[in-house]
Amino acid sequence: MESYNWYQALTKPSWAPPSWLFGPVWTGLYIVIAISFCSVFYQVVAKKLPSAVAWPFILNLIFNFSFTPLQFGLKNNLLAAVDIIFVLATLVWALVVIYPYLKWVFWINIPYLLWVCFAVVLQITITYLNR
Repeated sequence: MESYNWYQALTKPSWAPPSWLFGPVWTGLYIVIAISFCSVFYQVVAKKLPSAVAWPFILNLIFNFSFTPLQFGLKNNLLAAVDIIFVLATLVWALVVIYPYLKWVFWINIPYLLWVCFAVVLQITITYLNR
């Protein structure tokens, strides 16, 4: 509750979505991520894909799961901004790497890519407004 109150008190841009929207959006995205990323990991373990293909996906998960503790645990907008940029960078890397092998993984993650692009702009804006 304290983290929620802290986030609610931050200055946000007028175009920021309401807080209640984040849960449903991330739930849908995590379903897509689970299906597609697990498929990539399965293909790597089955030796149908080179092991190097898994690295950007692994790093993306690490950065993605680090965001909430940085933003709401540490209440550090700057670290959260840096982290979400790494989420975007590793996602782009993952999609570029997987495209030649599993095009459906590329395409199914486009909503994730679009949301993360939006999240980068939003987080950088929040960080700037609350410096």
